[in-house]
Amino acid sequence: MKLLFNKVAIVTGAAHPMGMGVATALKLAQAGAKVILTDLGRNEQELEILEQRADEIRELGGSAIAMAVDITQRSQIDVCVEKVIEQYGQIDILFNNAGSPVGCGEFLNMTDQQWEISYQVNVKGTVDFCQAVIPIMIENGGGSIINNSSLSGLAAIEKMAAYTATKFAVVGLTKALACEFGRNNIRVNSVCPGNIWTQMGQIEAELLQEDGQSIDDVKADMSAKVPLERCGVSADVANAVVYLASDMASYVSGVAMPVSGGMAPGL
Repeated sequence: MKLLFNKVAIVTGAAHPMGMGVATALKLAQAGAKVILTDLGRNEQELEILEQRADEIRELGGSAIAMAVDITQRSQIDVCVEKVIEQYGQIDILFNNAGSPVGCGEFLNMTDQQWEISYQVNVKGTVDFCQAVIPIMIENGGGSIINNSSLSGLAAIEKMAAYTATKFAVVGLTKALACEFGRNNIRVNSVCPGNIWTQMGQIEAELLQEDGQSIDDVKADMSAKVPLERCGVSADVANAVVYLASDMASYVSGVAMPVSGGMAPGL
């Protein structure tokens, strides 16, 4: 029997082909879960891309549906959860993956809008999705929530003040919920990716880029800082999420797990 046979999993931020969301959705489906992929879906093109991600999973024999959800809008989260319950009757796994990279840049040049977007997406969206699914998990006898933080949620990294502050908040939320809902058999953990080559990894590389350097040069420099001597890929994070979602991690809760190839965080 597959590791997550007949489980129902919601994954946020699952549209980008390089992203951790779609990679995790695929791994969850391969492990037997029925997966709901969510992302903004602000227009027809975005909706089509999201549906393509679900199609890819179905073509490989998995079960997946796509839903447009703006996690900064609690009403949209509630509608998503209601639809999932109508269709499947349960929610067993939530991967709060959606995040915003706008909190990167020089601190003195950061705007109120950058701070607000960072908070609304990285913190409030995660809070609201947890609030929406936890009562259902309690009713169903338990569940597993995995929040995507960052190595920046464990220590500071230069020129990422708002991103770092909000990712610290995600780790704090994770630990608080693990304490409060352990009695309900709900496990709450976070993954803390390091140098993962996604669209956000590319943004970070651009911030670190110096005169005359190519992105490939920056990527090589980033890889050299990792004991395993490579940048990670989205599947590396996805594997960690599947483990934390499964009964293999049945006694693991409140953990902020680095997925960083041995790379230590900053200060």
